[in-house]
Amino acid sequence: MKHKYFRLTKSENEIMNLMWKEGRPLSRSEIIELTPERSWKPASIHILLNSMLDKNAIEVAGFVQSTKNYARTFMPTLTADEYAVLQLKHGGTFNDQSALRLISALVEDMEDVEALDQITQLVEQRKAQLP
Repeated sequence: MKHKYFRLTKSENEIMNLMWKEGRPLSRSEIIELTPERSWKPASIHILLNSMLDKNAIEVAGFVQSTKNYARTFMPTLTADEYAVLQLKHGGTFNDQSALRLISALVEDMEDVEALDQITQLVEQRKAQLP
């Protein structure tokens, strides 16, 4: 899925990392419970989540019962890897040549033959998809 570029604030990034780590939809109260080191108030989380919804970084995944009311649960619309690529592509002039330089620099330091074989396999699969 293609995503329009967006940048997360530091607090939004913390919430996103928590969602990626948990791997399941989270409610506002669960986010507060899972981040005891933060002094986020429910209203602050509400503002952050609405901002993330506006950026299409997260989506409403469903509802859970929370005391007498129902609470929305949220999940990311993209993986951590997809977000990293989105940031790389937007960070200036990112094209096929800059991608080649980046991949070359990364592969240069790799010593795991199995990982290199997987990269080769991905390249071959992509080449087969091209006209």
